[in-house]
Amino acid sequence: MPEAMKSPAYMSGFGNDFETEALPGALPQGQNSPQRCPYGLYAEQLSGSPFTAPRGQNERSWLYRMRPSVRHVGRFHKIDLPYWKTAPHHVDHALPLGQLRWNPSPIPTEALTFLTGLKTMTTCGDVNTQTGMAAHVYAATQPMTDEYFYNADGELLIVPETGGLSIATEFGLIEAGPGDIALIPRGVKFKAAPVDGPSRGYVCENYGAKFRLPERGPIGANCLANPRDFKIPVAAYEDKETPCRITVKWCGGFHQTQIDHSPLDVVAWHGNYAPCKYDLRTFSPVGAILFDHPDPSIFTVLTAPSGEAGTANVDFVIFPERWLVAEHSFRPPWYHMNIMSEFMGLIYGRYDAKAEGFAPGGMSLHNCMLPHGPDTQAFEAASTAALAPVKLTNTLAFMFETRFPQHLTRYAAELETLQPDYPDCWSGLEKHFDPAKREPT
Repeated sequence: MPEAMKSPAYMSGFGNDFETEALPGALPQGQNSPQRCPYGLYAEQLSGSPFTAPRGQNERSWLYRMRPSVRHVGRFHKIDLPYWKTAPHHVDHALPLGQLRWNPSPIPTEALTFLTGLKTMTTCGDVNTQTGMAAHVYAATQPMTDEYFYNADGELLIVPETGGLSIATEFGLIEAGPGDIALIPRGVKFKAAPVDGPSRGYVCENYGAKFRLPERGPIGANCLANPRDFKIPVAAYEDKETPCRITVKWCGGFHQTQIDHSPLDVVAWHGNYAPCKYDLRTFSPVGAILFDHPDPSIFTVLTAPSGEAGTANVDFVIFPERWLVAEHSFRPPWYHMNIMSEFMGLIYGRYDAKAEGFAPGGMSLHNCMLPHGPDTQAFEAASTAALAPVKLTNTLAFMFETRFPQHLTRYAAELETLQPDYPDCWSGLEKHFDPAKREPT
């Protein structure tokens, strides 16, 4: 295995058209599919969109590899990854409707890879019509040494919370730790290994249109997630002739095949369909600088659009470090009911709308048209605080927000870390109405 696959190196940009080669002259020039490729390689196109998609949404890359992908699969047999569920998923639990929150699950001591340690919390939409998403948690304690995976059902947005992940892909090597995200497109083969001890985190499986940067509108050309901060791996490859397994997820089922070599054999590639990583701490937040609290959509990092304008199949939203300066305003997120459904997680620190009970590695679910907002302590503190400029530091929360109701899996409904008293966090919000007193007390 060449040194390049052991040491990650990156190119800069989101949605750019890249070209990269691990050996000099491996990338054909002036055409995509020459009669004979350099180094005896095969030319193969990987398309992430229909051929006829508009130019701005057309995604494909040309890979120059030791063997075409038809040699990276053999006779498949079905396997079971029992905790990974796919929409539409039959509701098989008795937990009633409500606002839900979970404490972080302990990092397991048993040997688990990224695949065997992944468990589904919610699903929504229909993978067969390429709509909706699933929210997962993962815990990896050992590497996928001779095991590889690709997902035909959607792209994977990986959000580490504890420990890092080294993700070797067909396009090159990515390393992502707490505060980073990694985005693995549909159909891209990879294997993952924990870095410096076990890794725990969250995964959004997006069945729909690929994640893209949101439109900035009146914000203009800068701020939010800037394209230059996304890092795309340079070409690297494994030249390994040992028994390997490839697992494919297709329409909710898992299928495995045995081969006698590594499928990560791409020596050069060019195109705009590729995995990437992003440091969430480079997100440049924009907010209110006089009064009121803007909608949380102002913190959208990535969006996967639906067929309806302004209504996402799934948004990835973060709540990073930032200054609060709004005058005569309630500064935390306000109380609301929403047509969107919100799955939240906390990477580190404390979320400003919850005084306690929401810990790093934990998660919450506020489904379509279920009310939520600051707990009693957060409300009281924000209602009486001196409104001097305050900087929220050491905090990073996120949200997978979708237009579809998120259905709980049995695993999530029966998880021991589920907080049965979570709705009680609002029980102290008393009635203060007094028709004889107009001014606030």
